[in-house]
Amino acid sequence: MSAKDLFHEAVKKGLQKEQWIITHDPLRIEFGKDDEVRIDLGAERLLAAEKAGEKIAVEIKSFLSDSALFDFHLALGQFLNYRLVLEASERERILYLAVPIAAYESFFQRDLPQASVQQYRIKLIVYDPVDEVIVKWIN
Repeated sequence: MSAKDLFHEAVKKGLQKEQWIITHDPLRIEFGKDDEVRIDLGAERLLAAEKAGEKIAVEIKSFLSDSALFDFHLALGQFLNYRLVLEASERERILYLAVPIAAYESFFQRDLPQASVQQYRIKLIVYDPVDEVIVKWIN
């Protein structure tokens, strides 16, 4: 079993403050007969104007290692594989990559991360790990 990210609880609390209901912690999905992925969080929120709600999956990253680029490579690979699995089994669930505001304001402003986010259509949640709030949703 993989370890929870250092900021797991901060993102979870931030989502709850925005009226998201955490339905899975982690969200486990089988793919084929041999593989299972564990996305950090599954959540949903009932929309007032609709009978159906929104469903999301959130992969949380801290970007605290010595190399943000290395962290990004790992996160991108995970994100793309998780999106593939979700498209096969839970098409209604939208996948987000949660990143701390410090990483977003520095590393994610560089050319390579910006090009990758655009090219691979990565949806981001920017969070503040200290105040335990969601700062920005980027679709």
